[in-house]
This record gives sequence, structure tokens and C-alpha cells, in this order.
Amino acid sequence: MATTLSVEDLLDAYRTMKTIREFEDRVHVEFAKGGIPGFVHLYAGEEASATGVGMHLKESDKLASNHRGHGHCIAKGVEVNGMMAEIYGKKTGTCHGKGGSMHIADLDTGMMGANGIVGGGPPLACGAALAAKMKGTDGIAVVFCGDGASNQGTTFEAMNLATVWKLPVIFVFENNGYAEATASKFSVACEDIADRAIGFGMPGEIVDGHDFFAVHEAFGRAAERARAGDGPSLIEHKLDRFFGHFEGDNQNYRPKDEVKRLREEVCCLKRFSAEVTQKHGVSPDQLTEIDNEVASMIDAAVVFAETSPDPDVADLTTDVYIKY
Repeated sequence: MATTLSVEDLLDAYRTMKTIREFEDRVHVEFAKGGIPGFVHLYAGEEASATGVGMHLKESDKLASNHRGHGHCIAKGVEVNGMMAEIYGKKTGTCHGKGGSMHIADLDTGMMGANGIVGGGPPLACGAALAAKMKGTDGIAVVFCGDGASNQGTTFEAMNLATVWKLPVIFVFENNGYAEATASKFSVACEDIADRAIGFGMPGEIVDGHDFFAVHEAFGRAAERARAGDGPSLIEHKLDRFFGHFEGDNQNYRPKDEVKRLREEVCCLKRFSAEVTQKHGVSPDQLTEIDNEVASMIDAAVVFAETSPDPDVADLTTDVYIKY
């Protein structure tokens, strides 16, 4: 499917990946200053995963995320100013400052929400997929999980249900090697999460999560299958995160200089830039222009968040119950 991507498509992909990277790097800096409340879990290093998936999704498709969800939100089209304000706990945030980093949601774009509960997303994605199936649309649902969530009972139940009901849902496991501070090699019985797919009667595939093109092609096949009514799929993205599990994590569980090596040798943005400028007709100047645009956009988002009002006391009693 790489051959079907135009130069404009590739520039859009780069813009999304760069936006995620700059957003996360800036949140890292601003959190250290003490202006951001609560916990923050950063997605830097995994940009190709969210972007390769997101390019196949329509606004009407649904996405369920996890605690490391900023990249998923951006790839699904959630507006950056609202996201930054939400992380700052401001009234102008996508959830009016009530959700924070781990619970960003924007139903208008199909982002059902990030989720602080490990394994909380798969059942929600099944519900969205069931709704699409019952309505007779070609809509699909996708859920991003980590290697930690791959061991949760909710995930197993959801995968089984998806196959039994032949739901148009895709399970994407972003295996960055660590569930919080526990190496997956220590806690996961099988080396590859994708091997579990056969036990639930669905196809499973392992993808290099640093490679945008590999991610895009694999998810494209799964999405086509789901839209055609052929049921769920499981895709495992092998990738790495550049920051700790959370901001403030000393990362003593990682080998010395591991992150330095990853940034230098396996950075998905570096790989993508080299690929598209050497083989796909994109010029370095076009990428530089996007770099500058994104930097300005993130600067503006921080200013917007810092100058936005805090929620009022009266806001505590709103958004508690949904009204139909």
C-alpha cells in the first residue's frame, strides 16, 4: 500500500508524527516546570504506530486508547489546543479539564477516550464495533493496548466476544517491552502477543512499529477485512518508548544508554524522513517547513492552555450523568 500514498499523503503522515513528537517533548518540559497537574505518560518514540493506523480511519470510526494516549488522540484528529488545555486541567480542554492526560476524549472525532484502567479499552471498542454492525455501516473500531493489557482478563473476554460476534474491531498491541517497569519477557508467557490470536480465532500479525509503511500496510489489510464483515484482527507493533512509564520515572530497570541508542538508531521519524526523501519524491525543505509549522502550533497550544481559565466550582456537578 506504500505505492498508493501520494506525496501529500506522506507529508500529512510526517506532520502527524512530528506533531506527536513535538507535543510530547513539550509536555515533558512543561511538566518539569510544575504547571501540569496529575500524572503524564508520554508516547514519544511510538509515533509511526498511531499515525500508520490513524491514516486509515474515518471520522466516524471509533478509537479506544490507554494511559499513553496523546499520540492516538492526535492521529485521530483531536485538536491540539484542546488537548493541551485538558492536560493543564483547564476549562477549555476537550473534557473541560476534568479528564487530564489519561482521560482525553473527543466523541466528535471518534476518540472514545484514553483510559487509566489497564485493559479497559477492548470492551469499549467491542461495543462501538457492535453498534456499527447493528447499524449496517462499514464503520470499524480500533483499540490500542500495551503489553501489560495483553494479560488482562478484560482483553481476553473482548477478543473472544469479537470473534463470536464477528465484530469489525482491530486490536493493536503496542509492545514497547515494558509494562510499567516490568519487562514483558519476565511477565508474558509467550514471546509474541500476536501468537495469541489463533486461540481466539482471528488473524494475528507482528509489525515493526518503528516503520510507518509496515504499520500502514498491515492495518490497511485488517481494516479492509473488518469493513468487509470478516471480523476482528490482532496486530502487534514491536516498538520502544523514549521516556519512562510516567514523568518522574527514573528508569533504573532499563539498560544503561538504552534510550540514547534508541533515539539515535531506531527513531521512527528519522527512518521515515530518510525513506520519503530518498525514494518517494519528498524534499527535505518540505519536511523543514512542516517542522517550523508544528513548532509554532505547539507554542501556541501551550500559551492557549496557560492562559485558559480553570474550571469553576459549579462545574463539579456537570458532565456527571449523560442526558439522552
